[in-house]
Amino acid sequence: MKKIRWGVLSTAHIGRTQVIPAICRADNAEIIAIASRTSKVHAIAEELQIPKAYESYEELLDDPEIDAVYIPLPNHLHKEWVIRSAQKGKHILCEKPIALSELEADEMFAACKEAGVKLMEAFMYQLHPQHARAKEIIASGEIGEIKLMKSSHSFYLENRSTDIRMDAAMGGGSIYDVGCYAIQAIRHLTDAEPVEVQAEGDIDPSTGIDLTGIVRMKMSNGVHALFDCSFDMVSRNDYELIGTEGSLKVPFAFRPDLNGHIGTVLVHKSGVTREERILGDSYRLEIEQFSNAILTDTDPAITADSTLKNMRTINACYRSLETGEKVHIEETEETFY
Repeated sequence: MKKIRWGVLSTAHIGRTQVIPAICRADNAEIIAIASRTSKVHAIAEELQIPKAYESYEELLDDPEIDAVYIPLPNHLHKEWVIRSAQKGKHILCEKPIALSELEADEMFAACKEAGVKLMEAFMYQLHPQHARAKEIIASGEIGEIKLMKSSHSFYLENRSTDIRMDAAMGGGSIYDVGCYAIQAIRHLTDAEPVEVQAEGDIDPSTGIDLTGIVRMKMSNGVHALFDCSFDMVSRNDYELIGTEGSLKVPFAFRPDLNGHIGTVLVHKSGVTREERILGDSYRLEIEQFSNAILTDTDPAITADSTLKNMRTINACYRSLETGEKVHIEETEETFY
């Protein structure tokens, strides 16, 4: 089997601990290079058994042996390095949120289309099979007509004085960092787009970033949705759909890897709860799916259209948070890349 040869831009923690090991576990991928702007990259490359180490991102992008790059840089750098990677002919898996605005994301996809390369936002959670199973149960009508979806994603952020997620100029904030998961899950599970957004939250007085966001959304199919996200609460990563005849809950929705890669779907109906346990390696599945999309020249699992709509909703949340007003999201002409 042909393998996609990967390079990684930066020595970010998520790359070292999650994505690079997943590339090594994948059947159709291999890691061959990592880049940083400091000399520490050599020790990290040796530790992770990566053949090549570069002290600049440009050097890695100039390597003709690299087919695809993973970008876990701070949010405000995503646009620049996605476009520069595309111009060098590299396919790109970029960490979420893919950009700071829908306009930025649109420019990134346009650059990738022009260069003939693929770009996917790294929502690894959606590749776990528990979500496909949840959609099957919903489609079967077992819990009736969906009326409400709720989601929570939070953790208590330590070392706030040095964490880039506390820096507004770098794209910090809880909605950007973890609220994006809840938005994506709500859109995916309800098969609808938000048409109204009302957000409130807690703003850090020293940095101006949102420590907590609490958002109500009305979906285009009439379903109501609520989500909360926070750097100020205990770790949670779940969603629940409530229907006319029952409910469905996924308690390890976004980080099943923290539960031994085991996803759980709980269906409650007529006073009885059924539990389904589903195994899946989210990060490995993400790498294998994107690598396969490159090898077969097919669309990635997370499409450009879905990513642009997610960014549109994130931006609406921040507008509502800033103004205190309800924001109406207008349907715009679809763009297909």
